[in-house]
Amino acid sequence: MCGIALIISGIQIDLSFLIPNYTCPSTQFCDLSLVSEDDIKAALQRRGPDSLGAQIVKLYSEASSYDTLKDFIVQSCVQKEVAAESGCGSEFNGELLFIGATLQLRGVNPVVQPLIDGFRNVLVYNGEIYGGIQFKSDSNDTEILMQSLERCCSCISHENGGSTACSEGNKESVPQLLSKIRGPWALIYWQDSSKTLWFGRDAFGRRSLLVHWPTLDDSRLLLSSVSPPSSTQKHYDTEEEKGKTELDFWEELSCGVYSVSITPLKMGGYLIGEVRKHGWTDVGLEELIMWERTGIEPKPANLSDCFSECPLLQDAVLSDFSSESGCLRRVPLATAHKVLKALTESVKRRTSLNRIYQVFLVNHSQERYAPIAVLFSGGLDSMIIAALLHQCIDSKYDIDLLNVSFDGESAPDRISARAGLVELQKIAPSRRWNLVEIDADLLKLTFETKHVMALINPSKTYMDLNIGIALWLAAGGDGWLYQGTSSNDGIQYQRIKFKSVARILLVGSGADEQCAGYGRHKTKFRNKSWLGLHEEMKLDMQRIWKRNLGRDDRCISDNGKEARFPFLDEDVIRTLLDVPLWEIANLDQPSGVGDKKILREVARLLGLDEVALLPKRAIQFGSRIARESNRKNFGSNRAANQASAGSVVIHRASE
Repeated sequence: MCGIALIISGIQIDLSFLIPNYTCPSTQFCDLSLVSEDDIKAALQRRGPDSLGAQIVKLYSEASSYDTLKDFIVQSCVQKEVAAESGCGSEFNGELLFIGATLQLRGVNPVVQPLIDGFRNVLVYNGEIYGGIQFKSDSNDTEILMQSLERCCSCISHENGGSTACSEGNKESVPQLLSKIRGPWALIYWQDSSKTLWFGRDAFGRRSLLVHWPTLDDSRLLLSSVSPPSSTQKHYDTEEEKGKTELDFWEELSCGVYSVSITPLKMGGYLIGEVRKHGWTDVGLEELIMWERTGIEPKPANLSDCFSECPLLQDAVLSDFSSESGCLRRVPLATAHKVLKALTESVKRRTSLNRIYQVFLVNHSQERYAPIAVLFSGGLDSMIIAALLHQCIDSKYDIDLLNVSFDGESAPDRISARAGLVELQKIAPSRRWNLVEIDADLLKLTFETKHVMALINPSKTYMDLNIGIALWLAAGGDGWLYQGTSSNDGIQYQRIKFKSVARILLVGSGADEQCAGYGRHKTKFRNKSWLGLHEEMKLDMQRIWKRNLGRDDRCISDNGKEARFPFLDEDVIRTLLDVPLWEIANLDQPSGVGDKKILREVARLLGLDEVALLPKRAIQFGSRIARESNRKNFGSNRAANQASAGSVVIHRASE
């Protein structure tokens, strides 16, 4: 979709259920407002939405007597000008300002957020629904979700996370409905009948949602898909001042469903919002979050199974279990096919072209049209995604392969991308592939660097910044394309300017975490064997929302693109967890062989034999931005390595 935001003012927010011994800051003191409505709108407008809207819900409290809490009622008005006819009290207490920016990728009719139904419920939604809620291919998932939420119960037991049976005819609660959704999402929803605000993000955090919990300086509760530059104006000047500087304005909202039940205080008629976090109600989803697999450490019985598939190995390994790596090098063909099928379905879910693309194509003037692009290094993950994308969309469409380099033609990712293009052309000669080469010079990106600093916030290390800049430039799709023209001397190639207009960008995030692609995985395996490797991979998956996905979503979305992550599809995660760890990876083997072993077999099934042997390279190293950043900020690679530059927090003086 694009982005959402909420500003709550005039309501005391009670976080005691989330933070022990929490004291509500008074709503009367709000001297510092680093973020305004205009700031958030401007940040969302940069994303090039098809529409941008805002809606205010005014809340009032009335009482016939100030003696008992039950005499108080809360009334709401969606618009201030209808307050009198709606019966709202004359004394205004609180305000909920909803902001929604829509990049419409589904449905045939224009949708403008926030959505408001006939019951005065309000929804802003940023996500895609691939399962759990049924809807037709030509319908808009935000509208369908609004209809589903309208049918949810509003009884107090569900409101406060209780397990009491629904008093409204066994209706679903909001957490129950949201737990069913398969796909990335972030949501803010006002349920007027219960005077409850619901918000949250999916279980893996594939869509950004930042939160500002109330402080003494700013007692408002704010939610936003993006951090406006105004909220990053405070910087650390010196090491001594670090301890004196206040906490950051934003933090990544941890994955889950939250509610704010709004009621009046007993004295004075002020409103208070009680924040609670609700558990997921879907058992299958809970299992994915726990990220446990039964096959972690190979036993002699596993070797026997291996021998039955390859009897020639049996004589080589009689009683010496230390020779297991020779056997464990193999991945059963059925397992590789199972993973390939799950990945194919994942890409298909994220790229099936509905009627919205046809409308865009009619209005588009470019001869070449690619509705979908791939963040492309020419490495294992991006090559698999590109090959699967070819299978999932009509051959009349181009596919843009976006490759960024900070070292011209010498960057490893530029070299592998060109080699990858040749391999893709071999397996799919009828497809028109556009390798968009995006060249960058870090020393000339002063303004851009400041902008990306705001996008990655609250992330703040040099590694975050390097990755953010590379992703931001790649998603922009503004680069060069080699184009061949026929002449008497044969085909002549020239490099022409080209900008990708694809609005969907497929990204390989999640492959390394699930298939042991990082160097630290090999270190953990060497020190603590299979169990240690499993625990490290589990840690990576359970913190990917905080370390990676929110940051990446913000950097990519800033260019009017929607990031989609095929490796983080719920069915793909489930399929990979069902595979024994020794078939996922065997880190006794060299780099490019044992790491991500299962994906290397998938690549071979797709006919990608050459890429199946490539070692892992992170984007900051493959694009060479890390090297350029080290030289710029630390003087040399050596000095940066001694300072562990990647994890160093960026301290910038106030301007």
